[in-house]
Amino acid sequence: MVNEDLVEKINTDIYCLCVNEDCNVAYYNNKIKTIIRTEEIKVPIWFKKNADPKYICYCNKVTEEDIVNAIKEKNAKNIKDIIKITGAMRNNNCEINHPTGKCCSSVIQQTINRVLKDY
Repeated sequence: MVNEDLVEKINTDIYCLCVNEDCNVAYYNNKIKTIIRTEEIKVPIWFKKNADPKYICYCNKVTEEDIVNAIKEKNAKNIKDIIKITGAMRNNNCEINHPTGKCCSSVIQQTINRVLKDY
């Protein structure tokens, strides 16, 4: 996830994802007192303010906007519909591509729930 010039400086310790949307810290490790800022990573973290684009599925470059459009314009109602319409979750390499290191399915579902509730 980090820019090439930072790769050699990062050790193998576990880093935590900063979940504060207003903060410019992407990852941190309190044990070794290290932070990685959002500008030091290769892709924007979808929930951070000013993230552009707001990827939800990083493996297939599916954005929040793609999911919203699938719901509003193509009547998607669930994850199966989102996969069919957008191609999300087709290349599962989440451990490497997603900032959380986890599958994007829960974030897709949260997005679906939010949009359907407001729609």
